[in-house]
Amino acid sequence: MSFVRSNEVPKSEKSGLKKIVAASMVGTVVEWYEFFLYATAASLVFGKFFFPNSDTELDGIIAAFLTYAVGFIARPLGGIVFGQIGDRLGRKHTLQVTIIMVGVATFLMGCLPGFNAIGYWAPALLVILRFLQGFAVGGEWGGAVLLVAEHSPNESRGFWSSWPQAAVPVGNLLATLVLLGMSWILPTEQFLSWGWRVAFWVSALIVIIGYYIRTHVSEAPIFLEARAQVEADKAVRYGVLEVVKKYPRGIFGAMGLRFAENILYYIIVSFTIVYLKTVHSYDTSQLLLALLVAHIIHFIVIPQVGRLSDAFGRKPVYLAGAVLGASWAFFAFPMFDTRNPFIIIAAVTIGLCFHALMYAGQPAIMAEMFPTRMRYSGVSLGYQVTSIIAGSMAPIIATALLQNYGSWLPVAIYVAVACAITAFAVITLKETKGVSLHDIDDADARKHGLTTARVNA
Repeated sequence: MSFVRSNEVPKSEKSGLKKIVAASMVGTVVEWYEFFLYATAASLVFGKFFFPNSDTELDGIIAAFLTYAVGFIARPLGGIVFGQIGDRLGRKHTLQVTIIMVGVATFLMGCLPGFNAIGYWAPALLVILRFLQGFAVGGEWGGAVLLVAEHSPNESRGFWSSWPQAAVPVGNLLATLVLLGMSWILPTEQFLSWGWRVAFWVSALIVIIGYYIRTHVSEAPIFLEARAQVEADKAVRYGVLEVVKKYPRGIFGAMGLRFAENILYYIIVSFTIVYLKTVHSYDTSQLLLALLVAHIIHFIVIPQVGRLSDAFGRKPVYLAGAVLGASWAFFAFPMFDTRNPFIIIAAVTIGLCFHALMYAGQPAIMAEMFPTRMRYSGVSLGYQVTSIIAGSMAPIIATALLQNYGSWLPVAIYVAVACAITAFAVITLKETKGVSLHDIDDADARKHGLTTARVNA
């Protein structure tokens, strides 16, 4: 027996939802400030600091990006572990653990001596810390977006759950801003020697603020229902093995959605720096400034796209992002070749706007693919596993293509193929705009012979 539930949200609950959104965003800003700080530092500093014996500058950058990829390899493991914990114990406590882990790892990165001081121990320790950082971030995303999605009303889930996504460019914005300030204040030699460390040390303060805010959020009623069901009915299973067994199509669908979005983003925010710096010897401060402007616009656009997904549906908005994303590199690189700072900013900004068409709706779409008892595991697995073959490899593949062919065209083709794969995945999905998460749980219970939740929100 299932219960009739109203979609009307009282003003008091809406106020509580805003508090949940704020807490989720602050924590996500912290996590991604630190994660993207590494991406920018890998492009600008780490190739020389940790891998100085490389034959060419691009070889050093590729080596730095390989350590960058370690974080992506660790993310699915974090998603599996924290997804299991989050589905069993709750989203809130899991998020408190992840924010501390990534903060400690990032702070210690700023303390590492370079290759010239301790030899190969330097890149080895960097890899270990990068793994821990990625492991924590692997559990972060699913919990942050689900905390909001599970509190959101059905008719506006796309809008509300897009706000944690908007926190990602804020984190990247802060990382870029700190590095930009240090590169302006310090001579190049001092910036490469110790200035970059300050950005990593600043993370400690941000972590304390984020952790404090996350202690003041509550679990969603629908999660409490699902947990009570699991505790009351021993036939009910949850977690990674269960979601792989019962919802493999949902996992592969999430992976297909993630593929092009993840590749496009890291081509824009990481490989763009490599291309302009190595091909055109473009000024570092100018590159960071271009990203700074683009991140601000990206932050503004994401919630509006989330609103569009509520109005017009998840599929058409996402498909538009995949199609437009396929075209971006073909006109963006000629824009980069002009070396005009305004045209470069425009190219990066347009790319991030195309990216937002895919990125904003992800939390709502993926949350609507899985029942509550295994939702954390399902979205984390689909989202994070894809990062290994998508975002982690994108800067490496693009840099290698540039090195081997001496042209941006193979990179543009690479991005277009990725977008075609995601477009196909979108077409095969069922439209879920406005669906009730309670109805998804009830359908899951009927399908697998379980008792439905007997605890009212």
